[in-house]
Amino acid sequence: MNPPPRATRAGATEPLPASPQARDASLDQLCINTIRTLAMDAVQQADAGHPGTAMALAPLAYVLWQRHLRYNPANPDWVGRDRFVLSAGHACMLLYAVLYTPGVEATTGPLGQGVGNAVGMALAEAHLASLFNRPGHTIVDHWTYFVASDGDLMEGVSHEECSLAGHLKLGKLIGIYDDNRITIDGKTDLTFSDDTARRFESYGWHVERVADGNDLEALDAALAAARRVTDRPSLVIVRTHIAYGSPHKQDTPEAHGAPLGAEEVKLTKQRLGWPSLEPFHVPDESLAHWRRARDRGARGETEWQQRYDAYRTAHPELAGELERRLAGRLPEAWDADLPAFAPTDAQATRAAAGKVLSALAAKLPEVIGGSADLATSTNVVFKNGGDVAAGSWSARNIHFGVREHGMGAIMNGLALHGGVRPVGSTFLIFSDYMRPPIRLAALSRLPVIYVFTHDSIGLGEDGPTHQPIEQLAGLRAIPNFVVIRPADATEVVEAWRAAIRHAGGPVALVLTRQKVPVIDRARYAPANGLRLGAYVLADAPGGTPAVILMASGSEVELVLGAHQQLAAAGIAARVVSMPCMEFFASQPREYREAVLPPSVPARLAVEAAAPQPWYRWVGDHGAVLGLERFGASAPYQRIYREVGLTVENVVKRARELLE
Repeated sequence: MNPPPRATRAGATEPLPASPQARDASLDQLCINTIRTLAMDAVQQADAGHPGTAMALAPLAYVLWQRHLRYNPANPDWVGRDRFVLSAGHACMLLYAVLYTPGVEATTGPLGQGVGNAVGMALAEAHLASLFNRPGHTIVDHWTYFVASDGDLMEGVSHEECSLAGHLKLGKLIGIYDDNRITIDGKTDLTFSDDTARRFESYGWHVERVADGNDLEALDAALAAARRVTDRPSLVIVRTHIAYGSPHKQDTPEAHGAPLGAEEVKLTKQRLGWPSLEPFHVPDESLAHWRRARDRGARGETEWQQRYDAYRTAHPELAGELERRLAGRLPEAWDADLPAFAPTDAQATRAAAGKVLSALAAKLPEVIGGSADLATSTNVVFKNGGDVAAGSWSARNIHFGVREHGMGAIMNGLALHGGVRPVGSTFLIFSDYMRPPIRLAALSRLPVIYVFTHDSIGLGEDGPTHQPIEQLAGLRAIPNFVVIRPADATEVVEAWRAAIRHAGGPVALVLTRQKVPVIDRARYAPANGLRLGAYVLADAPGGTPAVILMASGSEVELVLGAHQQLAAAGIAARVVSMPCMEFFASQPREYREAVLPPSVPARLAVEAAAPQPWYRWVGDHGAVLGLERFGASAPYQRIYREVGLTVENVVKRARELLE
């Protein structure tokens, strides 16, 4: 009997390969044990790693890759492929073994992150399918699978992500929970007594159970059943045994995070009936059987390409737009209609950013996103974009709820999928909740955009619990991460332009709650200097300063005021706006020295935040006027006076440097 057909979003069916009853059971076992021995050998040779989970999940991987997953090893970037995310990243040898080729979809690592990545991928699939599929032309139609461990489900971020996935009824999402009941410190009964099935059912997920992770028939049936349920996500709970086959380390914590040991590897291979004790032995029969995936994948891609060619003929404009978005190309004149701001338009940079986003949204339909329940404060709202909800996946406003951590991981999944450009927002102080996915976005160079508002003590009466101090320094310390803190509305325009153009990693726009003046660009340098990271905003007569004043964000107003007072006193000062240290650091030395001449050691940096990042720019003879204390609850003008962030104090400190 053949298994049930594969359901698709359009309601069509695609027959699955023959059931495991028609296969040679010994060949199946040989292919499974190939994964187990490769995992043992790789970790043993590296003298580090996690062999046990890969050994436990080998049957699951075999069934998934051979009978369910649609992919083409010859083209791992094929748009029509199914996605697979290994959230249990410590089992990476499992993924490397089954791929035997490029094709890793996501860098996960910290537990729980891959779950959110998969949710983001499933949401991207639903969004693009709703926008681009047409009757008779189902082009965007793939499943997203993830594997999670006990640890993934202990991390709170998995609750955030899976709750939202259930709420949105992402029916093309299938999770596999590796219930091996082992963690590094021992058995999970020391820390974990959840009823996982009931928890996921309460989230609105369909749940399947497999009592024996070595039962290929049961694994196949559970995955097929999950694929028949398309009105909600599915979780397949699989009971496995870590380091399966090891005589002494099966079901023990020792097999989780360390090599089995040379003698135990030998004994395990003998117990599994393995034909060789040589490391990395792959039997010819196993290799040939696994590599049947090449022909199967090539056929699948060819069939999909034929459907896509018909789609392109029937809907050329839609096909062109989909191709543009998947390639990450910007349309012509995408930034032609951005707003302009006059010196009389004093406003919070968060307010200006919302206006710029509205203009961008009209030209860049791939930009979607929202906030962690703060859209009315962060102004990340797509007017007339609709609200993403179950059955309304084509909308643009994603309501992440009070889930900063989950939001970050889901944004990474959206970006990894492609075809969308995710924007997420919250208060700067709450960026702490989402540091793991921010760091992974930077590590993976994902083009996500964060809008962080309420950027300093300038938020006022919400007090020190909400006033960020160390957050800017912490974010600037992340490699491959761009932090832009614009001084006014005119720099906000350029900040958005730079963020959209930057495709090599994540970007944070850090914005004020309080109003700031709009700099008169007829009097001072144009704001497009932002693209260089730092630029001379106001200079000394003849371009020869005695002291350099530099700042970012709302504190640029202070150094401009100090510049005027120093000029009136006959002291030559230069003002440098430095909205983005990362951009500035990447400029040629000649430009950096033109802005900050080595011949001018008297330099003062001013920022309402921890001072550490500025010492690179002020040098040994300069100073930083920042904050090394928490804020206070009061109107922001008073707080600025209390901590010495005033024009008068800037002038005083500048004079002290000159003395």
